[in-house]
Amino acid sequence: MQGKPTSIDIAYLAGVSQPTVSRALRGSPMVSEETRRRIESIAQQLNYKVDKNASNLRCQHSNTLALLLFEDPTPDDSLINPFFLAMLGSITRACAQRGYDLLVSFQQQSGNWHVDYEDSRKADGIILLGYGDFLEYRLRLEQLVMQGTHFVRWGAVMEGQPGLSVGCDNFHGGQEATEHLLRLGRRNIAFLGSASGHYPEFLERYRGYSEAIKAAGATVSTALQVDAITMEQSGYTAACELLARSEPFDAIIAASDLIAIGALRALQEHRIDVPGAVSVVGFDDIPAASLANPPLTTVMQDTRLAGEALVDGLLRSVHGEPAENKILPTRLVVRRSCGAQSG
Repeated sequence: MQGKPTSIDIAYLAGVSQPTVSRALRGSPMVSEETRRRIESIAQQLNYKVDKNASNLRCQHSNTLALLLFEDPTPDDSLINPFFLAMLGSITRACAQRGYDLLVSFQQQSGNWHVDYEDSRKADGIILLGYGDFLEYRLRLEQLVMQGTHFVRWGAVMEGQPGLSVGCDNFHGGQEATEHLLRLGRRNIAFLGSASGHYPEFLERYRGYSEAIKAAGATVSTALQVDAITMEQSGYTAACELLARSEPFDAIIAASDLIAIGALRALQEHRIDVPGAVSVVGFDDIPAASLANPPLTTVMQDTRLAGEALVDGLLRSVHGEPAENKILPTRLVVRRSCGAQSG
């Protein structure tokens, strides 16, 4: 071997990747004891020396935060939930106001983003938006905690969750939307959205919906709940399934605006008048909500406050200050998809 040995040389001889060598020589718990010893032995044989200057440079603050956006199924090529596009703008502004640059990266759920970040060190911490199935995603969050990575995510705030989270009051949002429909005289209110631990935000919205129905002295009907994920086609399919069940309903609460917009299309195709026969409420207040036909009543999540809370929480963590989970308030935005109160 000619010249000064490198970590790539060690990786070749050890039969592992270069990032694994870097992690092993830093003592990362993500590398097994057997692999670490093999790598250290090869490094010693090659008289490999860790570049202390480079190591110290990695420990310094970069004044940059990373935003990892995860792909969502969308009808266009963006693969980004439109709600997160609004969040992107608020996060960018919050970073600029605090003197930080923002590095935006688009990640696939199947990628090794949770491992690769530790080695890149391009940013002081990461903000995570979107994740799909939380029970699968949680394992990667636990690895970030184990690595000592500074991160914050947008999502449901739950007891015992890994890391730092900022989210909206999903329970109250679902409850307020249902109470509004009940005041309009609606009594058979359906819920479109997956209500399980795989989608904790939707589950909290469903719990708020259920609590409002029970408080009104009514019974929550499982026949009026249909699973759906955050995409328009899923909302369309769920509404068609609801109609096929032949269970009477006079209102729909959708767990997201995209689901609601898909449901509106299904109702229109079946010549069901909105809001005359059925009221519809969404969740998020994405730009398309006000452009729907009819304009969609929805539960608004404040993206400006969200961006500031995400950036502030992450920076507190980066600088070793106490950082806590944060739940932001929601607000019902009433538009024509609900109609007027019945007399």
